[in-house]
Amino acid sequence: MKIVMLNGQNHKGSTYHIGRQIIDKINGNNEVIEFFFPKDLNHFCVGCYKCIENATACPYYDEKKVILDAVNDANLLVITTPTYCLHVSAPLKSLIDMTFGYWMVHRPKKCMFSKRAVVVSTSAGAGTKSAIKDVCDALFYLGIPSVTKYGIAVQAMKWEGVTEKKKEKTDNDTTKIAKKLSTNKKPKVGIKTKFMFNMMGMMQKKGLGASPSEKAYWEKEGWLDGKRPWKS
Repeated sequence: MKIVMLNGQNHKGSTYHIGRQIIDKINGNNEVIEFFFPKDLNHFCVGCYKCIENATACPYYDEKKVILDAVNDANLLVITTPTYCLHVSAPLKSLIDMTFGYWMVHRPKKCMFSKRAVVVSTSAGAGTKSAIKDVCDALFYLGIPSVTKYGIAVQAMKWEGVTEKKKEKTDNDTTKIAKKLSTNKKPKVGIKTKFMFNMMGMMQKKGLGASPSEKAYWEKEGWLDGKRPWKS
C-alpha cells in the first residue's frame, strides 16, 4: 500500500506520533512518504485565480506538484493537525487553500474517488472536532469517499508529557483504526458525493462553471456524457 502522511506541523509531537502509530500498525509492506508543513510548502494562496484558468499556472505549482503527485499515487492519506485556536493549523489550511482547484466544483481528479484517508488531531483541551471537520470538508469536496476521524485531548504540550493512561488509550485506538485500514478493497462512493458531483456536472454542462477551460476538462474526461470517476 502506498501511504502519504501530510503533517500540519514541522515538529513530531503528539499528533504526529498518533498518526505514525496508525501507519506502523497497518498490515503489509507499505511505502510511506511524509510531508511537513510549512517546511515542504511554505506559501499561502494569494488568490490570483490563475489556477482556475490553468491548473499549472499557480505561482507555486512546482513545489505543490511534488506533493500532489505523491497524493495522486497514494492509496491512503494520513493527515495530522494539532488543534490551533479550535481549528486546523495554519500551514495545513494553506495546503487546503492551494488545492481547491481540484475540488469537484472545478477540476476533480479521478484518482481521488478511490482513496481512503484518516484525519488525526490532538489538543490540550477542546477543539479536535472542529479541526478535523476543517480537513474532512476539504476531503469531501476532493471526492475522497472513505475518511476515518480520530481526535483526542492529550492534555499535554509534548508527547513526552502525555500520561501513560492516555498513551495506552491511543495505542488501543490506533490498533483498531489500523485494522480497519488494512485492506485493499476499493471504498464505496456514497450518495452525498455522487449527488454533489452530479450537481457540479450540471453546472459545467450549462456553462455555469468558473471558466470555459474547466468545462473543457469535464468534457475531456467524459463526465458531461454520463461517465463517472468512480466507475472503471
